[in-house]
Amino acid sequence: MSMSDPIADLLTRIRNAQMAKLPKIVCPSSTKKTAICQVLQDEGYINGFSVEEVDNKPTLTVDLKYFEGRAVIEEIKRESKPGLRIYRGKTEIPVNRGGLGIAIVSTHKGLMTDKQARAAGLGGEVLCTVF
Repeated sequence: MSMSDPIADLLTRIRNAQMAKLPKIVCPSSTKKTAICQVLQDEGYINGFSVEEVDNKPTLTVDLKYFEGRAVIEEIKRESKPGLRIYRGKTEIPVNRGGLGIAIVSTHKGLMTDKQARAAGLGGEVLCTVF
């Protein structure tokens, strides 16, 4: 069975695992999912991630982060969906929770946070927001 939105699947797995207080998640890997995890790791929302071969298929393992028993990610939400893509110019990139959260933006120079995209003067597809 094919998945219509693999990025939403990754975000949902993270959200559900953190509600259940699980230490890590495992899901099918892709280049975009790995890039999203790299941004989350750089911003301190997850401890780390790794890509391994399981039955000749790349598998992504994400180590979730908790602080004093609470999940570091309070809210993770998919913005641009396959049925309705959301593109924003460099001046229209959203600020999440007054700058406390991040928006992950897909630009022609790769995935980056909203702050990095604004600093580089780039616009792109707003994939998700994290707080």
